[in-house]
Amino acid sequence: MTTFPDGFLWGAATASYQIEGAVHADGRVPSIWDTFSHTPGKVHHGHTGDVACDHYHRYREDVQTMSWLGLQAYRFSVAWPRLADLGFYDRLVDALLDEGIAPVATLYHWDLPQSLQDKGGWTDRDTAYRFADYATRVHDLLGDRVRTWTTLNEPWVSAFVGYGSGRHAPGVSDPATAFTAAHHLMLAHGLGVQALRAAGAESISLTLNLTPILGDPGPARLVDGLANRIFLDPVLRGAYPDDVLEHLSRYTEVSLDDLATIAEPIDVLGVNYYTVNRVVADPAAEGSPEHPGTQGIAWTQPHGALTEMGWEVIPSGLEDLLVRLSQDYPGVPLMITENGVAVPDGVADPERIAYLDGHVRAVHAAIGKGVDLRGYFVWSLLDNFEWARGYDKRFGLVRVDYDTLERTPRDSARWFRDVIARNGLPA
Repeated sequence: MTTFPDGFLWGAATASYQIEGAVHADGRVPSIWDTFSHTPGKVHHGHTGDVACDHYHRYREDVQTMSWLGLQAYRFSVAWPRLADLGFYDRLVDALLDEGIAPVATLYHWDLPQSLQDKGGWTDRDTAYRFADYATRVHDLLGDRVRTWTTLNEPWVSAFVGYGSGRHAPGVSDPATAFTAAHHLMLAHGLGVQALRAAGAESISLTLNLTPILGDPGPARLVDGLANRIFLDPVLRGAYPDDVLEHLSRYTEVSLDDLATIAEPIDVLGVNYYTVNRVVADPAAEGSPEHPGTQGIAWTQPHGALTEMGWEVIPSGLEDLLVRLSQDYPGVPLMITENGVAVPDGVADPERIAYLDGHVRAVHAAIGKGVDLRGYFVWSLLDNFEWARGYDKRFGLVRVDYDTLERTPRDSARWFRDVIARNGLPA
């Protein structure tokens, strides 16, 4: 029996635009993902989040499913475009608490109001201050019941996929803009922490997608800086790494005076892990637009088994990542805020069970090496709108029929239910 520490938190995660639907309900205004998904050619098959899983109207059914699973916590995001009427989240939090499920609220999971994008979005410094105002408003409504808060989800994606390659909303492809957006997202995080602290928030975190970079040491170090340390070091050390700052300064100017705000102490670091990247030096390579300035570096083919997303399945990467974080950034507790896999559709999903089993064992091994890891959230509770991939890729413990919106727990849901019940895995 592989048993986890007492108090280890088991949960599942979703995000507002990916599951809620109801994009015109109760005063919601358009987001950048409404605009992007309705632009021909941006999302597979022209899919949008207009209906998604209709969680907005079916949340009670979904909370009952969470209760059946035995979830101890549910990580959801608040939609900034719903700021005019946040009553849905008031009802959702009450429903969760009625079932003994702790709400974990993420304030930003990529659905920036289009009105702010029209003023520059994350390239406009003022957006960071608007985020702090928004954080205060949400805490005013939910802070008496929500104990755990996350400022941003995966700012790397918002900056470098949204403004670097343009594969995500708002669809900008400009490396200088991407670096500026990254800095302003971190500033928003710091200002958001200040706002939440002032409002009395108990536990505040930031969630980063962290991807180990394997391969030739020189290229791997550069890409690691642009993928991981560009956020880790400012937030946890109060400074950009020297190599990253040198690289960044070729593209844009940022105010280093912001670093004191960016480094506001957090209580937990959220870690989203899916795979690793492998790189080699290649003088003919054009590099990656999501890692600006990587000309001469090639991304090599993944090894071994791949997911439906084409990502390498490598649980050891998660163990190594957690040990590295514990050693390089000591004193900050960690939480796995997303880990999951897209596999072929069906209720029987042995590939998902195998993936999750391997990664949960990697988490346990990291704890055994002294990593202060507080919990594990599966991505995702439900099949959902997988951003530019539309509805083709399915990550859910629960299958969603997008024609009828019927929910069906998969075999992996029953597997995870057993893991939670025993607080561990069979030997």
